[in-house]
Amino acid sequence: MRKLMMAAFLLGSSPLAAQIATPERPVTDPKSVTSPVNPEARAVPLVDIGSSRTSAGVTWSADGKAIFLSTNLTGRFNIWRTDPHGSWPLQMTQSDDVQGGLTASPDGKWLYFQQDKGGNEYHDIYRVPVSGGAVEQITRTPDIAERGLVPGGVDGLMALSVKTKSEAQANLAVLAPDGTIRVLTKEADPAFSWAPQVWADNGKTLYANRDNIDSTTTEVWRVDVATGKATRLLGADKTIYAVADISPDGKWLAVTTDAEIGRPRAGLYNLASGQWTWVGPIPWDQSAIRFTRDGKALLVESSDDMRSKLELYDLASGTQTPLKLPGGLNFASGSDARSPDGRSLLVTNMGANVAGELSRYDLATGSLTRLTNFAVASLRPEALATSQMVTFKSFDGTLISALVTMPANLKRDGSNPAIVIPHGGPTGQSTDSFNTAAAALASRGYVIIQPNFRGSTGYGKEFQAANYDDMGGGDLKDVIEAKRFLVASGYVDPKRVGIYGGSYGGFMTLMAIGKAPDEFAAGVQLFGIINWRTMYRDMDEVLKAYLRSLMGTPEDNPTGYDRASPLTYIANAKAPLLSLQGENDIRVPRGQAQEVADILKAKGNIVETVFYPAEGHGFRKRENQLDSLRRTVEWFDTYLKPAAGEAAK
Repeated sequence: MRKLMMAAFLLGSSPLAAQIATPERPVTDPKSVTSPVNPEARAVPLVDIGSSRTSAGVTWSADGKAIFLSTNLTGRFNIWRTDPHGSWPLQMTQSDDVQGGLTASPDGKWLYFQQDKGGNEYHDIYRVPVSGGAVEQITRTPDIAERGLVPGGVDGLMALSVKTKSEAQANLAVLAPDGTIRVLTKEADPAFSWAPQVWADNGKTLYANRDNIDSTTTEVWRVDVATGKATRLLGADKTIYAVADISPDGKWLAVTTDAEIGRPRAGLYNLASGQWTWVGPIPWDQSAIRFTRDGKALLVESSDDMRSKLELYDLASGTQTPLKLPGGLNFASGSDARSPDGRSLLVTNMGANVAGELSRYDLATGSLTRLTNFAVASLRPEALATSQMVTFKSFDGTLISALVTMPANLKRDGSNPAIVIPHGGPTGQSTDSFNTAAAALASRGYVIIQPNFRGSTGYGKEFQAANYDDMGGGDLKDVIEAKRFLVASGYVDPKRVGIYGGSYGGFMTLMAIGKAPDEFAAGVQLFGIINWRTMYRDMDEVLKAYLRSLMGTPEDNPTGYDRASPLTYIANAKAPLLSLQGENDIRVPRGQAQEVADILKAKGNIVETVFYPAEGHGFRKRENQLDSLRRTVEWFDTYLKPAAGEAAK
C-alpha cells in the first residue's frame, strides 16, 4: 500500500487543484539548454570561492565624502570606510559578531550600526566615530531586538523597530542621541509588526509600514512623534500598501502596492487628493525605491522573472529610463542608496558567475565606478558557469520558472551529475544571484537548477499562497519536475541527481529524500525542518506567528502538521544525508538537525551532522563558510560521481 501511495504521489495522480495562473511566458524546450565550449572553464579552488567577500550593509557619510560598508574582508563582517571614487578600504571596527544596519548620524559625527550575539538575531545598537575610535554600545537589551535605524528626526532622533523575545510583534520606537529609546506603538496583534520608513515635516512626522507576517497585508501609517498618535493612510485586508519615500515637496508618497491588479507595482500617492499615478504597466513585480533628491524622478526596481533592473520614472513626463547597468540582478544598495548631493547611487550587480560588487552610479553620465573587489582573482566571470532562465510545466500544468547553471564542455550523453537547489522561505524566491555552493559545484561539472516552486514570491498572490497547508506537497512536486527538466535536456543521469537547500530548502531536501526516496541520490541540508510540531514548540515567537499563517497551530491542525513534517516520511529515506546547523539558530533550532541525525543513525543510514558554534541561521564566519562548502562538495563528489574504476569502463 505504501508503494502504491508513493507512486501516486510521484505521478501526480491524486486529486489536485487546477493550474495556477502566473505571468505568461513561453515554455522552454529542455533540449535548447546547451553546455557551452569554454577553454577558460575550470574547477575553481574551494578556498577561493569560499573566500569571496560580500556586504552586510552600506551607507553614505552625512557629507557624502565617504562610504561605510560592512564586509567580511577579514573573515568577519566588520565595518570599513572607503572613498566614493574608489580606494583601498580602511577598517574601523573589529568583532567576531556580524555588524550591519549601518546608518550615519545627520550631524556627521557618528556611524551607528546593529550587532547581535553569535547569530541569535537579538541586536543591540552601537556607534563609532566616523573618523575612527572606540566603539560605544548604546543599548544593552539581550531580550529585545533593535534594528532598522532611520535618521532624520527632530533633535537628532532616529526611528527603529523593537521586538521583545516574549512577543512576535515589533513596534515603532525612536532613539535619542543620549541612547534613550521611546516606544511609539503598542501593537496587540502578534501577526503584525511596524517598520519605520521616512521622516517628514522637518523631522516631526514619521511614515511607517505595518506588515503582516504572512506578507499579504501591509498598511501605511503616519505617526506624530511627539504624541505617538498614529493615523492609517492606506490599508485593506490582504492588500499590500508599502511606503518607500516622500517627495521633497511633501506632495507625493512613493508606494509599492498590489491593489487592483494582484501583484506589486510602483505608484505615486497624492497626499492632498488621495489620487494615484502609476509608474507604468508591468509584466512582473515592480517596487518603488526612492525619489531623486531633486524630486524630479522616482527610482524603481522592476523584475524580469528572476532578474531585475533599475529605472528612473520622470514625474513630469511619465517616461521610464533604465539605468545603464549590466544584465542580471540589479538593486539599489543600502537603506538609502542616494548620495547626499543627489548625484550618485550605490548599486549592486549580480549573476550566477558575478559575485555582487558595489558600484557608484553617476546619474548625470550613466557611468559606473566600481568600489569593491569582493571576488578573488580566480573567480573571473568568464571562468565560471553562466545562468539561463527556463520555464517548465509542472504536474498540474502550472508554469514554473527556474535558473539553470550549466557547466561548460559537457557531453549531451546523459552521464552528468546534477543538483536541484530549492530556496528558503517558503515566502521567498530564487534569483540570478551569486551562490557560492552553486558556483563551486557547477565549476566541477554539476548541472544546477534552482526552481521557483509554488509558494514563491514574484508570481502573484494565488501562486504565493498555493502551498498554504500543503508544504511538501505540490511544491515538492515542482522540485521533482525541475529534476526531470534537467534529465530531459539529455545531459543529466537521473541516478546522479542530488538535492541541496537551506531553511525551507533544507525542509524540502528532507521531505524529498523521505517522501520521494528514489528521486535523489544524495542530499545536503542546512538548518532544515524535520518536525513542525517541535519547531513550533522551540522556535522564536515571530516565526511561530509566521507558521500559524501558513497552517495554523499544531492543536488546530494536527493532521496538517503531520502531513507536512518530513518526520512522517523519513523512515523511507535511502539517500546519504549531510546536515549542517548553527548552534544559535532561533529560526530553525539545532534540535531539528539532531532529530534527523538520531532517526537516520538508528535505521543505519549514511548520515553526517555538523554543528557550528556561535552561528545562527546561516554561517557568517569565514572558517565555517569554507568548512560547510568543502563538506558539501566532498559529499556530492562521493555519492554522485562515479568511482575511478566505474569511470574507466
